[in-house]
Amino acid sequence: MTVATENTDTELPTHGVILTDVAAGKVRSLLEQEGRTDLRLRVAVQPGGCSGLIYQLYFDERFLDGDAVRDYDGVEVIVDRMSVPYLEGSTIDFEDTIQKQGFSIDNPNAQGSCACGDSFN
Repeated sequence: MTVATENTDTELPTHGVILTDVAAGKVRSLLEQEGRTDLRLRVAVQPGGCSGLIYQLYFDERFLDGDAVRDYDGVEVIVDRMSVPYLEGSTIDFEDTIQKQGFSIDNPNAQGSCACGDSFN
């Protein structure tokens, strides 16, 4: 499956990362606060952390060669080609409780994680 983008004439492949409705709402709210409609949520995996790999979530206006994209009711989630295998089937959620506030990633591909939950292998 491919997804057409507004800014390019080419179609990008899609990925299997799931963004919950709550997380999509939070992303939408953050983008509205910034007054930016040209940004997308980029999810990546990078070497680092005590378990070997860390997640990165940030807003990006660019499409890079090999990116995969998926739209969640107007919120685009981009994953780079190297991160797709590590993130396939993952679910991104947003929690806002007395104990925790922030995005969380439930990754079925992670074989283990550190105590803080910020890195995995």
